[in-house]
Amino acid sequence: MSLARRHRERILAAQTVSAAAAPVGGAAHAPAAAPLPAAGATSSPAARAANQIVLRMTHDLRTLKETRSIDMKIAKKRVMLPEYRAWIEGILAADTGVGTGLAADVLPTIMVWAIDIGDYDYALTLAEFVLRHRVALPKRYERDAATLIVEEIADQAIRAQNGDQRFPLEILDRVHDLTTADDIHDQVRAKLLKAIGVEHLAAAQDLEAVPALCALALGLNNLREAQRLHDRIGVKDKIKRADKMLTAINAAAPTPKPEQGGDPVA
Repeated sequence: MSLARRHRERILAAQTVSAAAAPVGGAAHAPAAAPLPAAGATSSPAARAANQIVLRMTHDLRTLKETRSIDMKIAKKRVMLPEYRAWIEGILAADTGVGTGLAADVLPTIMVWAIDIGDYDYALTLAEFVLRHRVALPKRYERDAATLIVEEIADQAIRAQNGDQRFPLEILDRVHDLTTADDIHDQVRAKLLKAIGVEHLAAAQDLEAVPALCALALGLNNLREAQRLHDRIGVKDKIKRADKMLTAINAAAPTPKPEQGGDPVA
């Protein structure tokens, strides 16, 4: 995408959502995104840009639906996603929501794609916007935004951990901070807490005694809360292992010697 086209799409996206949020006739009114114009009809540049982004998204969704392999879907999303970045930048800059109509589905869809391809920093930038503006997800996702964000990232973390790989703890902490006030199912929240707890336990193995104790304590707190929320979350063995690690570290710690005191001052 050329710089000129990127700049144009950014401006038109901002104009589209700003127009949708603007009050009309003294009352708050959000007009639906314009339908595709009939042959020979004219429309504003912003409306035409919205129609074009909807056509692109419709085409890409159809392509993904026709693709059976998960790996191939992810590879295609990596190629598709950059084509929407300028549009998303304009929406983020306007900071008034995503507008209405089919174009309103673009930003939350790209958020999900970013999670799918592992671009978590970008995904959480969009997630913060989605949650702050209470953006509804397209119906095909069958979940609210907070639930999807927590569950999809927690699932990816647990999948990596089950394969003896680490997952960025800072990403998991950001997800928790973003969604801690949201009402989601306990089983879903437990997945995130499990992933956070496992990462703390893994980190403890690479630390000296004192920071390792802190990491273990954090890990145990998260694992026990996950167990409380969902007793079949599968963390009992991990809690036992963490308790053993705590015992071993405490046993290996040197016993502090009593301070040698001098004669009392008269």
